[in-house]
Amino acid sequence: MPTLFRFLTVLAVIGGVVYGTIFALANFVGPQTREMSVTIPPDRFQKR
Repeated sequence: MPTLFRFLTVLAVIGGVVYGTIFALANFVGPQTREMSVTIPPDRFQKR
């Protein structure tokens, strides 16, 4: 039984580290916004 408890503890610690890493990345790293322009040719506006 102690080995099962140790195994579950190790899994819980690894899961906590992974969850903490994902939480930190989601809250402290923001996307870089920039302006974007796309040129559309005039023939795309004509109805056929």
